[in-house]
Amino acid sequence: MNSNSKMVPDVRVDIEFADDEQVEKLPFVHLDENYPSQLPTKPSQEMHWTVHIEGGPKRVNHAAVVVGHTIYSFGGYCTDENYSIQRPIDVHILQPDTYRWKVQTFEPGPLVPFQRYGHTCVAYNRYIYLWGGRNDQTACRVLYRFDTKTLAWSKPEVSGSVPGARDGHSAVIIRHKMYIFGGYEEEIGLFSQDVYALDLNTLEWTFVPAAGTPPFFRDFHTATVYLDRYMLIFGGRGDQHGPFHTRSEKYCNVLVYFDCERQEWVRPKTMGSIPVGRRSHSAFMHGGFLYVGFGYNGLTDEHFNDFYRYDPETGEWKALIPFGNGPKPRRRQGCVTLENRVYFFGGTSPMPTDNSAAEDTDMNEETNLIDHDDMFILDMDPSLKTLCLLKTIEAKLDTSGLPLDLKHEIAWMMMPNKISPMSSG
Repeated sequence: MNSNSKMVPDVRVDIEFADDEQVEKLPFVHLDENYPSQLPTKPSQEMHWTVHIEGGPKRVNHAAVVVGHTIYSFGGYCTDENYSIQRPIDVHILQPDTYRWKVQTFEPGPLVPFQRYGHTCVAYNRYIYLWGGRNDQTACRVLYRFDTKTLAWSKPEVSGSVPGARDGHSAVIIRHKMYIFGGYEEEIGLFSQDVYALDLNTLEWTFVPAAGTPPFFRDFHTATVYLDRYMLIFGGRGDQHGPFHTRSEKYCNVLVYFDCERQEWVRPKTMGSIPVGRRSHSAFMHGGFLYVGFGYNGLTDEHFNDFYRYDPETGEWKALIPFGNGPKPRRRQGCVTLENRVYFFGGTSPMPTDNSAAEDTDMNEETNLIDHDDMFILDMDPSLKTLCLLKTIEAKLDTSGLPLDLKHEIAWMMMPNKISPMSSG
């Protein structure tokens, strides 16, 4: 990525078409009369990649959340590690002010989840709820709770219609409930298009009967919350044969949202530069807009490092190019937002290969990939101070006359992390 702000041409591929009665001409506006104070603000046109640090946890398909002013990353895998045996999950904790990671390990026990990938984590009050995921032997349907104050695990007793064990699903918090959608169900060997909700006050699971046409069966999509009511689903990997995993992959780029109050799926009419269908990408909300980037399309064997913004009020997609040098094309990275900053870390990218080697490789094989231990920060609205620090670093200016706190901040922006390979792979 560079500072060129030229928009890329419109892209309209792999699109699923809904019946006319299922398409809303003015998405969200007609539904949001009760939320006048929460209409989006205009996004900043000065998005900058500000920090790039190596040496963090080398993880792929991990799950991360923010509680307070701290970032927690759970599990994931690294190519060199053994996931055929069960061992306690590890937790990597980032202090955003210093960009320093530390690892929290646990002794084996019945209350500690096993190391896994393809799981989800959501934050509710001071607790983090982990659900689903798998290792190389099995998937899981047990709910675990992590206390960010005591750094201890528990296994709350749940009731109701517990979803089947799966990985590659999504999970979001809307009010006091955790909603999960999709994923690949281990026991029955099928992709899902179901919605389940867990009431975090009563710990009761319910299957959510939904009106409208749900998104296609899929895994490794993204779900993002808008106005504490709507769950926006984008991307993911499906199959031409519906729920069956026949390796006839399908990549949808139709945005669909679930209205949790009406319990209804809606497909808004969209326009503009629509992203190519993809899986294992990142999505987040900021300033009332949905942002989507990175990911992988198995039909074209292409990894992405592009960036798009979607306006829920107009249905318009726009392609964006932030200032600065961002991550190389990748998938399965962690992504969390904290105030005006978005933190991307880990993931995997293709190794550079010559054309002859590429021709001999099945485009669906996950070979010749390199796992990352880096972290990039995207500042959605950088302050003058941040821009000055960036210029100081880029120009290698003399910092001897700066106040001590600024010297420390510059050093932290440049200093690699040192996470033990034994802890992070």
